[in-house]
Amino acid sequence: MAQARQGTLEAPREDPPLNGSNGEHQGAGSSASNLLYRLATGIRRTQEYLMRVQQPDGHWVGELEGDSILQSEYILLLAYLKQHQTEHARKVARYLLNQQLPEGGWAQYPGGKIDISASVKAYFALKLTGYQPHEEPLQRARRAILSHGGADRVNSFTRFYLALLGQISYDECPAVPPEFLLAPKWFPVNVYSVSAWSRTIFVPLSIMSATRPVTNLPTELGIRELFLSPPAEWPHLKCPGLSSGHGLFSWDRFFRVVDGTWKQLQHLGLTPLRRRALRVAERWMLERFEESDGLGAIFPPMVWSIVALRCLGYADDSPEMEYCQERLSGLILEESETIRLQPCKSPVWDTSIALRALADSGVRADNNEICSSVSWLLEREVQREGDWASRVRCEPGGWYFEYANDFYPDLDDTAMVCMALSELSMDTKRGPTARRAIARRVQDALARAEKWMLSMQNRDGGWGAFDRDNTAEFLCHVPFADHNAMIDPSSPDLAARVLESLATFGHGLGHPAVDRSVAYLRKTQEADGSWFGRWGVNYIYGTWQVLAGLRAVGLPADDPALVAGAQWLLAHQQPSGGWGETADSYEDPSLRGEGPVTASQTAWALLGLLAVGMEQHPAVRRGMQYLLDTQESDGTWQETEFTGTGFPRVFYLRYHMYPIYFPLMALARWQRKVATAAELFPEQPKSRATKTRAPKAART
Repeated sequence: MAQARQGTLEAPREDPPLNGSNGEHQGAGSSASNLLYRLATGIRRTQEYLMRVQQPDGHWVGELEGDSILQSEYILLLAYLKQHQTEHARKVARYLLNQQLPEGGWAQYPGGKIDISASVKAYFALKLTGYQPHEEPLQRARRAILSHGGADRVNSFTRFYLALLGQISYDECPAVPPEFLLAPKWFPVNVYSVSAWSRTIFVPLSIMSATRPVTNLPTELGIRELFLSPPAEWPHLKCPGLSSGHGLFSWDRFFRVVDGTWKQLQHLGLTPLRRRALRVAERWMLERFEESDGLGAIFPPMVWSIVALRCLGYADDSPEMEYCQERLSGLILEESETIRLQPCKSPVWDTSIALRALADSGVRADNNEICSSVSWLLEREVQREGDWASRVRCEPGGWYFEYANDFYPDLDDTAMVCMALSELSMDTKRGPTARRAIARRVQDALARAEKWMLSMQNRDGGWGAFDRDNTAEFLCHVPFADHNAMIDPSSPDLAARVLESLATFGHGLGHPAVDRSVAYLRKTQEADGSWFGRWGVNYIYGTWQVLAGLRAVGLPADDPALVAGAQWLLAHQQPSGGWGETADSYEDPSLRGEGPVTASQTAWALLGLLAVGMEQHPAVRRGMQYLLDTQESDGTWQETEFTGTGFPRVFYLRYHMYPIYFPLMALARWQRKVATAAELFPEQPKSRATKTRAPKAART
């Protein structure tokens, strides 16, 4: 991490061995003492690491890694701009080639199966940058693509790239008419009835859909060899996993008719509101460039914004185009031979969790580095109305995920920041004047955030990420909903995190919003005791967060829902002592709780068990030992798996700081609960959970 600074915490004079030796065989007392010493050393190592990589202005940010589509789509954009045969593009292609699976295609995450859309885009991108069809990587890729249905099976966004570069007609893409921006807010289908991330994509995409730009390529750079049938005969698009009827009155049929009608009207020139709609779309897009790291501050709308501006006649050297290019360039990570891209940046998220982990491990709020982090977060509080205000009347108050994204604060980051600031317990009456002023600013910001979070609660008792009651499920049947994120409904993990945050304001059982959310979480618990995780992989993530949230608002540890959740976690501990879950569990729920062991998922499971008072359970001790045994000498953990979720079944993430601050949080909380050897190895463990099943063996 660039420009990180040396921290001020002192390291222990020498480190004990981390292999269970040095007294483990001499009895429980000696073993416990050694484990406590290893625990303290491991905590200090990670504290020191975090302080070393803190940025000079006080924040933290780790790399956010996505899959190959980031590199592929960037090259396809460069081809549209006629910059695809530059050394810059070839460096991107070299990284893309490194991501190819042995069998020839590209996956959504390491260890995943071939993804047809990612593979077609990667093949196309490599060909555009000079790789030849007869070369082994492309031969292998072509065989894999054709054996999995060919380019015929790509998703809607991939079809738009193919149309942009002249491989198919826009008639084979879903219609995204800009006229939908003219619909009033009360109309069932309007720009605010879809999720925040979808609308930032669809608005520039609607400009492209209306104007139909094409960069024609030489025939030899095309990918017709990947087509199994003519594009006009390609299958209908639909949301993955969504049951779709084909009857006369099904939503699928309705939206296909609407799609065809729009295309026919456009061909006939019967779009009298088109010019006005394009002006509204342009203004909507430009307004959201303000105080933002690009439209929506995420990669897809940044790319489509560049295309949209060109369609509207903006010159490449115009301030608007330069703004988009600069923000997109900010996602680039360049090394000597390769270039890779991030889907966005995660500084607010990383900073708030790092602060929580450091606070858990005993770093005081009056530490200068901590104070600078608090100030950095306060400067990023949202104090303007964004898209959320289309349905909610409340004073702005909250935080976003990235460096700047004022129109899109989210509940997840806001809840996490509130907990971080609350847990630091800054004093408004004592200490230097500057720190007391920061503490008062914290109080004011937290008060605004509390009101905003309460105002954003959905009717079902949960919370979505960016909007309230963004739950129009019928919209998931539109042809371009195949990114599986058309709406932003409640999810158990997010609802529980907001609950945990509300507890820091003193809200518990008996508060109307809390009681509604508790009822929602009871209703969404799976039959086996687990909870679904929308924003992390998957049931381990969801179950941890729900256990923590329900306990924070006062649900007793022996409540049947909590006991069942804890039992599920215990049953999925692996022989190594850790936990792991593959992202395949989104597509196949029978795989829930199974997969390669990771430090981040082990930490989540342990945090869930600690939340329900199981700090003395042998499984918890084994999990903590696993973390200590696998910790690197610099205080980090190795983790290549993707444990973050962008869109289930579509896009996954690897947060490079997850295997740092989450394990620290788990180790530190356990240390506080078992401060002595007697507490670590009691004669009879005081677990409130019922008898456990044997750990379930992982399938992967």
